[in-house]
Order: sequence, then C-alpha cells, then structure tokens
Amino acid sequence: MTADTSLVASPLAQPPAVAGAPAPWAGYSVLVVDDEEGMRAFLQRALTARGCTFAAAGSAEEGMARVARQHFDVLILDVSLPGKSGIEWLKELKAPGNPAFAGDVILITAFADMETAIDALRAGAADFILKPFRLDQMVNALRRSFERTRLARENFVLRRELRERADVSDALDGMIGTSAAMRELTALIHRVAPLPSTVLIQGESGVGKEVAARALHNLSPRASGPFVPVNCGAIAADLIESELFGHVKGAFTGAKDNRNGLFYYAHGGTIFLDEIGELPPAAQTKLLRVLEERMVRPVGSERELPVDVRVIAATNQDLAAEVNAGRFRADLFYRLEVLTLNIAPLRNRVSDIRLLTEHFLAYYTLQLGLPRLDVTPAVAEALEAYPWPGNVRELKNFVQRSLILGAFPLNTLGGAGHALQRGAAAAAGGAGEQEVALAGDGPVPTLAEVEKRHILAVLERCAGNKSQAARLLEVSRKTLERKCAAWGVWP
Repeated sequence: MTADTSLVASPLAQPPAVAGAPAPWAGYSVLVVDDEEGMRAFLQRALTARGCTFAAAGSAEEGMARVARQHFDVLILDVSLPGKSGIEWLKELKAPGNPAFAGDVILITAFADMETAIDALRAGAADFILKPFRLDQMVNALRRSFERTRLARENFVLRRELRERADVSDALDGMIGTSAAMRELTALIHRVAPLPSTVLIQGESGVGKEVAARALHNLSPRASGPFVPVNCGAIAADLIESELFGHVKGAFTGAKDNRNGLFYYAHGGTIFLDEIGELPPAAQTKLLRVLEERMVRPVGSERELPVDVRVIAATNQDLAAEVNAGRFRADLFYRLEVLTLNIAPLRNRVSDIRLLTEHFLAYYTLQLGLPRLDVTPAVAEALEAYPWPGNVRELKNFVQRSLILGAFPLNTLGGAGHALQRGAAAAAGGAGEQEVALAGDGPVPTLAEVEKRHILAVLERCAGNKSQAARLLEVSRKTLERKCAAWGVWP
C-alpha cells in the first residue's frame, strides 16, 4: 500500500492554538495499527497536537502486544495488514461475552466494498473510514468515540451510586449550620476546592464527611466530572484492589472477564475514599503509587492505565496513631494529609441542631408525603441537650422516624430528652402519652404487638391506602394485606 493516497490535507490539520488552554483530548489514549509508516506519522502529529497519548503498531500481532501492556481508549485499525487482517483481529477483540478490548475500534482501508463494511460493523467496529480521508473525518470519528467513553464512565458511576445509596437523602448537597466551627469549615472548603491537591477529611462517624467531599468536588474545576464514593471498610480485603484498580480475566478465582476499576470510572473527576484507615497493606501500597505516578495497574495485568483523578480521603480514626502502631503506611499518610479538614462532632456545635432538624423535616416531609411536625421550644431544648453520639446521621434518622410516628419520640434519646418529654407531655395534656409508652413505661409490649401497632398507625395516617403504607413500611403490598388478614383488619 502507498502512503500518498491515504490522506488529504485539511484546514483542521492543526488545532487552533490558544495560549494556556488545556489540550482538548488530554487524558485519552489512541493506538494506530497500520502498515504504512506515513499514515502512522501523520496521525501521530495530528493526535499528539490535540493532547492524546499516542502509540503505533505495524501489524495486528504487534498491536496485540501493545494492548496487553497498555490501556487505550480507541483503536484505529487498518483492514489490510501483513499477517492477520484487521477484520480478523477485530472479531477476536470484540468476541461476544468476553471482549478483549473495551474501547471503540475505528476501521480504515483503501480497498473496501459494501460487504467489507457490513462485516466490519457486525464485528463491532464503531466507525468505518475510507482512504484517502480528510483529517476532519478522523477528528469527528474520534470525538464521537471519546464522548461514548466519557458517557460510559458516567453511566457506570450513576448506576452504581443509585444501586448502593439506599437512602437518597445522603445525596443532599451543602453544609448546614451557622456555628463558628461550620463557618470555619465552609470557608476552608471554598479555599481548598479549586486546588488539585489531595484532601484528608477527619471526623467522627456520621458528621457529614461525604457531604464535605461532595462540596469540595462541586466547587472544583472537576465539578462536571464524576464523583465516585467508595466505602473502603465495606469491601472485603481480598476484593478491594480489584474494586479500586480493576482486574484482568483469570487474575484470581472468579475473575471471568476483564473489569475496569473505580479509578478508571472516576477519570476526570473525584474519587472519595471513605474509611481509608481500613485499607489493607497491599492496597495502601498501590494507592500510594497512584497518588505519586497517576497510573493504575489492574490486578493480574502488566499494563498501566493513566488516570486523571483527584483523591479525597476520609477517616474516623486517628491515622497518626495507626501509623505509630504499624497498621497504616507512614508515606501514604503524609501523602494524604497535604490538606486536612476536621469536622467537629454535632455535640460541639449545638446551635446547628435546630437548623439541621428543620432541614431534614422539610426534606422528608416531601419525600414521605407526611404532615410536617413543629419544633416547639421543649422539643428544641431536648434535641440540644442530647449528645448525639451518631452525629448528623443519627439526627437525620431521628427526624425521619418522628415523621413516620407523627410525633417526636424524645424519650428514645435518653435521660435529658426523656425528662423533658415528660414535662412537654404534661403541659400538652397527655399529647406525648404514646411516645412515653413506646419508651417502655408500664407493661412492655411484645415485638408482634409493636409491629401491629406501628403498621396500623401507618395505615391510619395513609387513610387506608395500602400501597402508600407499603411503600413507607418498605414491604410489599401483598405482605401488608397478609398481615391485615391475620389480624382481621380490613382498612
């Protein structure tokens, strides 16, 4: 094949240069497999000028070795190659059930008929371009492929987030509170967010570390990219490396297919590593390399994948103490604590409790479709007197429970709340009688009695609407009807 008929000059051959502007395709990688040296050199000049990571091969066999060692987002593949043809290799790469290459493949050829084009598209080609071609044809094909890659990453992140976040209120954005501690934290987040530096968030369980991490992401230049939260303590130690960095087929028992890790899907955005102190030693070593080299190596693979990800980590442990005890790598700790945000527990910012309560009441009133409760002075005093060992998460769950019950069960908060609720109930002429009974004063009801009482109360609140009651109780309508039949109750 000759190089002089393979391409046509185009006004787009050189992208417009803008001083200080980032390369439009930085972070994407392309492999060109073509036996024409002129074509490889031409595409190298055009793509590297746009910021792509570029590699080239002269045959399918050489391309196979490249793909085995390095990640590529797109493969530009000539049909006519020495040895194995481009179509034959494409069929292997896109074999049904176990594709060896997850990215798009753009086929190019100077000799094609309708049958070849149909065969290529059936084999899994994303695009088919005839030589000679204008550069803008290739640019447009690559732009579409890169957009599909970006959308696939975002789609994976969104589906994972919807699947794992059972409580949608966790997605509430923004920092609620006017205490001195919250004002200081908010100011620091605004200062740190635009920077690319790694951030370590420290605080007790339930204080809102993920809310702070989301605020950092949303205020950063990466706000349009994915935000990928990972609870390191909730993933088995033998699976955490695969979850974060991906794996190749056969890397371990059960690894039936190649799989990209969460760092891959966080490309261009932020990954939030919650409970970072729970990472096993091997994963700590790999994470340190990612932070230093910005490269990820999937489990069982020899190739490395470049990633453009901001890392935000969080912990409720004293990492310095963990380092001294030999349970956490000192070099990783120092690499993480470039910037540290400390979130005060709720008991140390009492003035925020009323605001948070009103915030959650407004949210859950709409979500559950229940009447709003008023926060009386007696209720506010009880809430502020309670130490909230579970912090904001405990308060959020308490508010949700209160709306379902139709009153604030202050007696469940312990000593201070219990005493104040008695006074409030007396002042209201027994309005708190039901809550005091629920706390266990007098005869203790059986579990079956409590379940029946609660279900009937929810049914009454829903005016007998069994479908709505079943949704609130998180059971099926059939289960609800079966229980009502057993009790002889027909709402």
